[in-house]
This record gives sequence, structure tokens and C-alpha cells, in this order.
Amino acid sequence: MTFSRIAGVGSFLPGNPVSNSDLIQRGVDTSDEWVATRTGIRSRHIAPPECTTSDLALEACRNALASAGTDVSEIDLIIVATTTPDFIFPSTACLLQSKLGNKGAMAFDIQAVCSGFVYALTIADKFIRSGSHKKALVVGAEVFSRILDWNDRATCVLFGDGAGAVVLEASEKPGILATVAHADGSQNGILSVPGSLRNGQVVGDPFLRMDGQAVFKFAVRVLSEMAEECCAQAGIATSDIDWLVPHQANMRIIDSTGKKLGLPVEKVVVTVDMHGNTSAASVPLALDQAVRDGRIQRGQKVLLEGVGGGFTWGAALLEF
Repeated sequence: MTFSRIAGVGSFLPGNPVSNSDLIQRGVDTSDEWVATRTGIRSRHIAPPECTTSDLALEACRNALASAGTDVSEIDLIIVATTTPDFIFPSTACLLQSKLGNKGAMAFDIQAVCSGFVYALTIADKFIRSGSHKKALVVGAEVFSRILDWNDRATCVLFGDGAGAVVLEASEKPGILATVAHADGSQNGILSVPGSLRNGQVVGDPFLRMDGQAVFKFAVRVLSEMAEECCAQAGIATSDIDWLVPHQANMRIIDSTGKKLGLPVEKVVVTVDMHGNTSAASVPLALDQAVRDGRIQRGQKVLLEGVGGGFTWGAALLEF
């Protein structure tokens, strides 16, 4: 039987960290205490104007390929999860493929906002298990700063830019043990960018809008529910998880999820203080950080979780 296994991880953050105090100096009406106590966020990275989503993805993929010891010519599948593509089309995955120098691999984008990376990993796992593909680049990349209303202090302080990637390859040994993914489109109004491009003009609101309380309640509920669902599918208890790598949106959501699952804080990977919410890049960024600093080791059980606008949510349990 063929399984899929993560062979390498990588990430990339543009420029220097932008602190809460830096945002105040740029004219955002907030305070370091207000942001930190409500969200846990201390800083984030903001891409310069010339930097695109595919540029961030390129650097993350180079790092992941190096980590895996894989040449880009071996990649036969590229999936990019993003809410902020370079263009309407071609896909960011095809632009990334060109920049990497790969030809012939299947390449496409998916849009599930902050759940995007877990959705993409789930899809890649099924391609590899089917036997049709051998090695995939699975990427979450965002320039979320481009869709923020910098006059809305309730949202603009929460997000940042970045990219994370993994090399997923066919293996005789199980790597991804279970995946779950869900959506509820009836909740589309609590987190969205309700605008579109029509006849060369922006129609509607081109900025991110969020009902923070509704998002908080929804996220805490589904994150704990799908963790239990994913573990049950794999035949393990949540207490068997060595590391929880949740979507890095808000420290209160992360804390509440860990408590509901009975996991000590020492088992939860947190990077939201350094990166803010990087949407589809959030989970792979946190995963890469924990692998590179030595916390996550081979053979450990790791649960990845994402939840985002749509509403979408997904989880992947893996033996790293």
C-alpha cells in the first residue's frame, strides 16, 4: 500500500518584523497593550509592494526542497493554497512552477482561506495514495496586507504576510494518518472580502470584514470537534498527540482549543505572537518553526488544524 509522508519543510517571511508600536507610528489607531492582550500578537511581516505571493512561495519551496534533499525536477504535483493570488489567472501555482524551473508537474491553486494549507495537504495525500503522483509541493502563501483596511483597527492589526511549504512524497510507511475537511457556506458573512472585479472596476467592498465574536465562537467549537474526529479516524486518543499545530489566528482561540482537548500548553505550537495571522501560510509556518527549532521530531504524532472564511475547517494527523 502507498502512503504519503512529509519529507521536508520550509517557510519564508518578507522583510523585518513590524511591531505593534511600528503600526502606531504608521498611523494605526491602536496600542501595543490592546493588540497583545486581545490577540497575543506582538509583530507581523508585511511584504514590500514589489513582492508577490508567488515570490514568497518560491522561497518557502526552495527551503522545503533543500530540507527534503529533493530536486525540483522530481516534483510532479504543485498545490498552492492562497487567498491573495498574483493574478486572476494564471494560477499562482503555475507562476511558482515557472519560477522554480519545473515543467510538466500538475499545478493548481485552491481557495479555502485559513484552512487552505490543510485542504491542500488533504488533496495531495489523496493524489499520492492513488498512485498517480509521487512527490508534491504543498504550499500556503499570502500577501494578506493587500486586502486590509488600515483604518479598521479591529482587523488590520491581526494579519501578516508569509509562506510555508512541505514536500510530500510517496512512502511505504504511513505518514499522514487521517484527514478531515468540512465547510458551511451559510456562515459566509462572518469573515469575508465581499468585493469583486467587474468590467475593470471593483464592485462591492475590497477589504477584509469580520465579526470577531462570531468567528471566535465558531472556531473554538470546530477546532476541538475536528481534532477529536481526526484522532478517532486514526484510532488514537487526543492525549496521544505529541504536538498540536493550530491555525495561528488568535492566542485566545489557541488556548481555548488546547484546553478543550486536554492538551498542556507545552504541546501546542504557537507563532501568532511573531507572525500574526498569515491565513493559508499560518499552519506550515508554525510547522516549519517547530521542526527547525527541534521541538517536532521524526516519529511523533502531529495534528495540523485550520479554520477560515467560507466557513471552512480541516485537520490532518500525521506521524512526522
